[in-house]
Amino acid sequence: MTARFLLDTHILIRWVQAGRRLSRDQRRVVEVAMARREPLAFSAVSLLEIAALEESGRIEANLYEVFDFLRAEPSFELLPVTYDIAEECSRLHSLRDPGDRAIVATARVHRLKLLTSDQRIIESKLVAVVE
Repeated sequence: MTARFLLDTHILIRWVQAGRRLSRDQRRVVEVAMARREPLAFSAVSLLEIAALEESGRIEANLYEVFDFLRAEPSFELLPVTYDIAEECSRLHSLRDPGDRAIVATARVHRLKLLTSDQRIIESKLVAVVE
Protein backbone atom coordinates (compact mmCIF):
# COMPACT_ATOMS: atom_id res chain seq x y z
CA MET A 1 0.00 0.00 0.00
CA THR A 2 1.26 3.47 -0.86
CA ALA A 3 1.21 6.46 1.49
CA ARG A 4 -1.22 9.27 0.67
CA PHE A 5 -0.10 11.69 3.38
CA LEU A 6 3.16 13.20 4.57
CA LEU A 7 3.47 14.45 8.14
CA ASP A 8 5.60 17.51 8.74
CA THR A 9 7.99 17.50 11.68
CA HIS A 10 5.74 19.20 14.23
CA ILE A 11 2.73 17.04 13.34
CA LEU A 12 4.93 13.97 13.76
CA ILE A 13 6.12 15.13 17.19
CA ARG A 14 2.60 16.02 18.29
CA TRP A 15 1.29 12.61 17.27
CA VAL A 16 4.06 10.80 19.13
CA GLN A 17 3.11 12.88 22.17
CA ALA A 18 -0.38 11.29 22.22
CA GLY A 19 -1.92 13.37 19.45
CA ARG A 20 -1.89 16.58 21.45
CA ARG A 21 -2.52 19.79 19.54
CA LEU A 22 -3.46 18.16 16.25
CA SER A 23 -6.44 19.64 14.50
CA ARG A 24 -9.54 17.48 14.25
CA ASP A 25 -8.86 16.87 10.52
CA GLN A 26 -5.21 15.99 11.12
CA ARG A 27 -6.07 13.60 13.95
CA ARG A 28 -8.78 11.96 11.81
CA VAL A 29 -6.37 11.44 8.88
CA VAL A 30 -3.77 9.78 11.12
CA GLU A 31 -6.29 7.63 13.00
CA VAL A 32 -8.04 6.45 9.83
CA ALA A 33 -4.76 5.65 8.07
CA MET A 34 -3.51 3.69 11.07
CA ALA A 35 -6.82 1.80 11.40
CA ARG A 36 -6.62 0.87 7.70
CA ARG A 37 -2.92 0.03 8.03
CA GLU A 38 -2.07 2.64 5.41
CA PRO A 39 1.42 4.05 5.68
CA LEU A 40 1.93 7.63 6.82
CA ALA A 41 5.07 9.10 5.35
CA PHE A 42 7.59 11.48 6.86
CA SER A 43 10.77 12.98 5.46
CA ALA A 44 14.25 12.01 6.60
CA VAL A 45 14.74 15.74 7.16
CA SER A 46 12.26 15.49 10.04
CA LEU A 47 14.71 13.27 11.91
CA LEU A 48 17.33 16.01 11.72
CA GLU A 49 14.81 18.66 12.73
CA ILE A 50 13.65 16.60 15.71
CA ALA A 51 17.25 16.18 16.86
CA ALA A 52 17.91 19.92 16.52
CA LEU A 53 14.67 20.86 18.30
CA GLU A 54 15.39 18.49 21.18
CA GLU A 55 18.98 19.70 21.51
CA SER A 56 17.86 23.34 21.64
CA GLY A 57 15.16 22.57 24.21
CA ARG A 58 12.40 23.77 21.86
CA ILE A 59 10.46 20.54 22.28
CA GLU A 60 9.76 18.50 25.38
CA ALA A 61 9.99 15.17 23.58
CA ASN A 62 12.86 12.82 24.28
CA LEU A 63 14.79 12.21 21.05
CA TYR A 64 15.35 8.51 21.72
CA GLU A 65 11.74 7.87 22.67
CA VAL A 66 10.50 9.60 19.51
CA PHE A 67 12.93 7.67 17.31
CA ASP A 68 12.13 4.37 19.04
CA PHE A 69 8.41 5.00 18.51
CA LEU A 70 8.92 5.78 14.81
CA ARG A 71 11.11 2.70 14.30
CA ALA A 72 8.61 0.42 16.05
CA GLU A 73 5.38 1.78 14.57
CA PRO A 74 4.76 0.08 11.21
CA SER A 75 2.36 2.82 10.10
CA PHE A 76 5.17 5.33 9.64
CA GLU A 77 7.25 5.27 6.48
CA LEU A 78 10.57 7.12 6.32
CA LEU A 79 11.18 8.76 2.94
CA PRO A 80 14.80 9.56 2.06
CA VAL A 81 16.01 12.76 0.46
CA THR A 82 16.60 11.89 -3.19
CA TYR A 83 18.06 13.72 -6.16
CA ASP A 84 14.52 14.54 -7.35
CA ILE A 85 13.64 16.01 -3.96
CA ALA A 86 16.84 18.08 -3.87
CA GLU A 87 16.11 19.39 -7.37
CA GLU A 88 12.54 20.27 -6.34
CA CYS A 89 13.91 22.13 -3.28
CA SER A 90 15.82 24.43 -5.61
CA ARG A 91 12.52 25.54 -7.16
CA LEU A 92 10.81 26.48 -3.88
CA HIS A 93 12.15 30.02 -3.52
CA SER A 94 9.15 31.28 -1.54
CA LEU A 95 10.12 29.11 1.44
CA ARG A 96 13.25 30.26 3.25
CA ASP A 97 13.62 27.43 5.74
CA PRO A 98 15.59 24.53 4.20
CA GLY A 99 13.64 21.99 6.28
CA ASP A 100 10.32 23.36 5.05
CA ARG A 101 11.62 23.27 1.47
CA ALA A 102 12.70 19.64 1.82
CA ILE A 103 9.40 18.57 3.37
CA VAL A 104 7.30 20.38 0.77
CA ALA A 105 9.54 19.02 -2.00
CA THR A 106 9.07 15.51 -0.62
CA ALA A 107 5.30 15.93 -0.67
CA ARG A 108 5.39 17.29 -4.21
CA VAL A 109 7.70 14.63 -5.63
CA HIS A 110 5.71 11.80 -4.05
CA ARG A 111 2.35 13.52 -4.73
CA LEU A 112 1.33 13.40 -1.09
CA LYS A 113 -0.98 15.67 0.86
CA LEU A 114 0.94 17.37 3.68
CA LEU A 115 -0.33 17.50 7.25
CA THR A 116 0.98 20.79 8.61
CA SER A 117 0.11 23.73 10.81
CA ASP A 118 2.94 25.88 9.41
CA GLN A 119 1.28 29.04 8.10
CA ARG A 120 4.15 29.84 5.73
CA ILE A 121 3.69 26.48 4.02
CA ILE A 122 -0.10 26.75 3.99
CA GLU A 123 -0.03 30.28 2.57
CA SER A 124 2.56 29.34 -0.07
CA LYS A 125 0.00 27.06 -1.75
CA LEU A 126 2.92 24.98 -3.04
CA VAL A 127 1.36 21.73 -1.89
CA ALA A 128 -2.07 20.39 -0.87
CA VAL A 129 -2.38 20.44 2.92
CA VAL A 130 -4.49 19.16 5.77
CA GLU A 131 -4.55 21.96 8.35
